[in-house]
Amino acid sequence: MANLLNLTTPLGLAVARVGGARRRPGPYGLVLAEGYRFAFPVAGAFTVGDVVVTARTFDTLLAVHPELLVHEERHSRQYALSLGLPYLALYTLAMGWSVLRTGDRASANLFERHAGLRAGGYHERPVRPLAVAVRTAGGHLGARRNRPG
Repeated sequence: MANLLNLTTPLGLAVARVGGARRRPGPYGLVLAEGYRFAFPVAGAFTVGDVVVTARTFDTLLAVHPELLVHEERHSRQYALSLGLPYLALYTLAMGWSVLRTGDRASANLFERHAGLRAGGYHERPVRPLAVAVRTAGGHLGARRNRPG
């Protein structure tokens, strides 16, 4: 109900519709949307409000990751606790921190960790020293600036 009021579930339904996904009711009050046709975001499944979206089918995903919907339901609660749309910015910041610290978008992302890395199909990567992470990030940025273009 909270994600209906904070407008993230209507946003999720719109994302599913624009992406051509077929919707159906799921467990935990979730709406499952299968057959999403866009390549963004890059994920096996993603949640917007109480809507879980995938390009595949949930039968296929759940055969490999049986706890996936528990993981995604935790994300729907995170939307509610973040009062809706601020979750998107907070998640993006947490993902950036994770990439900086581990080279991986989930391992040090507090939202993914709280939702359960393994349940979401993620493997935990070790944290690298901050100096190494900053040097690596700086090297990637410098390489982009020096590309012919």
